[in-house]
Amino acid sequence: MRNIQIMRKSSGFTLIEVLITFLVMAIGLLGLASLQVNTLSKQFEAYQREQAVLLAQDMANRIRVDAISARAGDYIEGDQYGLLDEEDCTVLTTSAERSLCEWNTTLAGTDVALAGQKLGSIMGARGCIENLAGSVDGEAVIRVTIAWQGNSPTVAPASTCGQDAYGEDDSYRRTASVDVVLANLAL
Repeated sequence: MRNIQIMRKSSGFTLIEVLITFLVMAIGLLGLASLQVNTLSKQFEAYQREQAVLLAQDMANRIRVDAISARAGDYIEGDQYGLLDEEDCTVLTTSAERSLCEWNTTLAGTDVALAGQKLGSIMGARGCIENLAGSVDGEAVIRVTIAWQGNSPTVAPASTCGQDAYGEDDSYRRTASVDVVLANLAL
């Protein structure tokens, strides 16, 4: 008789134990889901940064190939690239104008559209070109910067490209820059 009473006390789980187990598992699964969402967000940020660097490198390579026009100032300094109206780039006469036009349409994302919305570029892409001071040896330095909108707030970048275009405090603005150094080969 005593063995039957001992077996009843030690057999099975109580309802409280089962509920606590479910609670612990639910908290763990919610943490895992939060980790997954955070990972996807960071992955998208990394993808946008990679695309921005590729867009900046594209323009930097165009400038390097057309160094004579770049030294002459044909690559117009500004922060309006990616915002300009679409135009036919094939009718432009100089290589610098054509390069800037093609870069503008790439930044605007006009090459991929769905239901009238431009989807071919990163979020809110804007390109900036700055002519920096060269060296005493006659080098010309041109900075190509891409600004875009990030997913979550962070510290505003030091670059002024796209400033005040992505929120009040620029905490959603991201930038990536490439400096193009054109050597003076006439020495």
